[in-house]
Amino acid sequence: MRRNKSFIILAVILSVTLSALGQSNNATLFGKITDGSGKPVDMANISLKGFPIGTVSNADGEYLLRVPSKKQITIVYSIIGFQPVERSIRCDEEERRELNITLQQTDQQIDEVQVTQLRRNKTNITRIDSKFINNVTDASGNGVEALIKTLPGVSTNNELSSQYSVRGGNFDENLVYVNDIEVYRPFLVRSGQQEGLSFINSDMVSSIEFSAGGFSAKYGDKMSSVLDIKYRKPTELAGSANLDFMGGTLQLEDISKNGKWSHITGVRYKTNRYMLGSLDEKGDYNPRFTDVQTYITYAFNKKFDLSFLGNLANNNYQFIPENRKTSFGTWNQAYNTTIYFEGQEIDKFNTATGAISANYHPNNQLNLKLIASAFRSTEEENYDILGEYYLNELERDMSSGNGGDSALNVGIGAFLNHARNNLEANVISLEHKGAFNTEKHLLNWGVKFQREVIDDVVNEWVMRDSAGYSLPHHNNPDKLELYSSANAKNKLSSNRISAYIQDTYQIPVSSGSLYFNGGIRTQYWDYSGQTVISPRVSFSYFPEKNPNVSYHLSGGIYAQPAFYKELKNLDGQLTTNAKAQQSAQILVGSDYIFQAWERPFKFTTELYYKYLWDLAPYQVDNVRIRYLSDQKATGYATGLDMKVNGEFVSGVESWASLSVMQTKEDIAGDGHGYIPRPTDQRINFSIYFQDYLPGNPSYKMHLTAFYGSRLPTGPPKGERWQDTYRMPPYRRIDMGLSKVLVNEEHKFKNSRFLNEIKDMWLSLEVFNLLGVNNTISYFWVSSNSGDMYAVPNYLTGRKLNLKLSVRF
Repeated sequence: MRRNKSFIILAVILSVTLSALGQSNNATLFGKITDGSGKPVDMANISLKGFPIGTVSNADGEYLLRVPSKKQITIVYSIIGFQPVERSIRCDEEERRELNITLQQTDQQIDEVQVTQLRRNKTNITRIDSKFINNVTDASGNGVEALIKTLPGVSTNNELSSQYSVRGGNFDENLVYVNDIEVYRPFLVRSGQQEGLSFINSDMVSSIEFSAGGFSAKYGDKMSSVLDIKYRKPTELAGSANLDFMGGTLQLEDISKNGKWSHITGVRYKTNRYMLGSLDEKGDYNPRFTDVQTYITYAFNKKFDLSFLGNLANNNYQFIPENRKTSFGTWNQAYNTTIYFEGQEIDKFNTATGAISANYHPNNQLNLKLIASAFRSTEEENYDILGEYYLNELERDMSSGNGGDSALNVGIGAFLNHARNNLEANVISLEHKGAFNTEKHLLNWGVKFQREVIDDVVNEWVMRDSAGYSLPHHNNPDKLELYSSANAKNKLSSNRISAYIQDTYQIPVSSGSLYFNGGIRTQYWDYSGQTVISPRVSFSYFPEKNPNVSYHLSGGIYAQPAFYKELKNLDGQLTTNAKAQQSAQILVGSDYIFQAWERPFKFTTELYYKYLWDLAPYQVDNVRIRYLSDQKATGYATGLDMKVNGEFVSGVESWASLSVMQTKEDIAGDGHGYIPRPTDQRINFSIYFQDYLPGNPSYKMHLTAFYGSRLPTGPPKGERWQDTYRMPPYRRIDMGLSKVLVNEEHKFKNSRFLNEIKDMWLSLEVFNLLGVNNTISYFWVSSNSGDMYAVPNYLTGRKLNLKLSVRF
């Protein structure tokens, strides 16, 4: 406890020091940004060159930025579609300097046809600046997903995993696209320790778009969310590298002299052995995760180009457990479990993705794209682990001199876990996408054919013993049964055809701007023989009298046909009852832009309701989702999401998100009515906060904080309606302190090689600052009297990480 207090005090001192060292050593820069015709330019970026400080202009083109004084600095003004402008200035302490800028439009072509007035969001999509990726502290090492977890409606309870839940949905209900290619995950991963690297390479990202619901028809057949990532197209020779206690990354990009060829390539290596060393379960952890990814483009001319996106990932997880000691319970009933292990686990998850895209845009109104893609995953899960456990009651009398020591043995037993699981999945697809833009309309359409071939061999079982008796215990001493088992050989070959069409246009109104987005998508899957139809609409209204307020309304049908996991029962067999899960969703929200401390802020709210039917109930253990595919359910999810973001500290954006949600389901025929779904996390609160040293922005602090209320869980091999016990809430703070070593203003002038470095910074990261023992799942043991005890499986403890980042 004393160590926790010291870390808290240190964090408070650092934060107060950074913020309160004064309002001195700074100056105030303000002004207005207009285009060539004198009209204000909203959402223009104003940044301090060489430092992670900046702001954006408001609807009137006005901006305000606190900048360092008494030194020469360069201010950069930029926005897509305009030529950037740089201005060098030097301000006195607390000087107020007005600087008005005119931006000239550029004739640079944008690859995708987009609606005019690009900066007004006419669909239910949140856009996140990719610059935040470099300023987030996350134990998983997946920067994009770490940012997504801080958004309203998104919940997480596992820092080792890049997966997340959205508005009551599970991990399998989230869509992820990279350059219009749908991304798939390995199927057999059961814990965050095994998960490895996310597909998304944060060093290659140029844009991030996310929707927590109510997204348009052009996005695929999932019920909860969509994450749309675009990789960067290089304009010069450049690169970056990162090195820390958990691995490293290297990224290179270049463009040919004639501008036809370009590539961006990334290599990553990660081992979370350092983090896993803080778990209760001790042993020899040897996780190794590597991947290589490239995005290559060749432009034949201004109208036609080809691109290739490729990824090879090799994820190996080896573990030889030794022992585990876990204390749990309450002050009145305190227990300790000690487990001694033999055996090992060896897992391999190897994936390969390749996609070729042909992009043809004969004019500024029409864009046609053809995409051929393939995904392959080969997975092996092998383990034989013997454990012998002792369950002891602890001495509660602290004055006896033996307080906290084992006072009474209440249980003894053993278990043997065995698995030889192998899966091979192949997914190929051919897709056409198109867009046609007029002055007020944007028409999008697409059609896709997909074939899936999956071979799955399941062979896993658990044998358990308590006080010398095998479980389950029978009166017949000659009968021996396994505690649980699954054995199957499955082969699934199927085809899908999907299509969509949607239109976005402006509806003439006299009191402001009203935009409509409406469309319909459909999918046919030959395995189930079912065709699903999903109409979707959204309205966005921007009042003329109050340009700081906007409103939006979205609704539609969202169908999710099964992929593979949803078909598999607990015994490994495939079900033939494969109807698509569906939801009817409606949400209403508003955005309000306001000024505080002479700086811009935005308050966003969304209220939603989702009615769910043909659900496949499931149970969650760590990140493993096991469907009860022979059952069906109806359900609902409803809640309120709120977010406030802006410059709490001048020049750097931060935000706080709060979500209140309830989701329940009624399983047909079980007689227990509505019960909480496994994702029924009533309250989620998250913070992403940045600060810097006034007058010296080369010193910076960034922090993420999470609170997620208690999730439901239940006993092993229990019925779904029994999963009503609640785990403790998830609480975590991660903090990073960084120092810029090299930037545009500070170079290695005496070294030609080092002079090529654009930016270099060193970060000290503190994971789990408060040292909270968060529970991810439970290991159930039996006492000598047959009572079951839930022993918590804790996540990682407090760890320090040193990280060096370079851009050149």
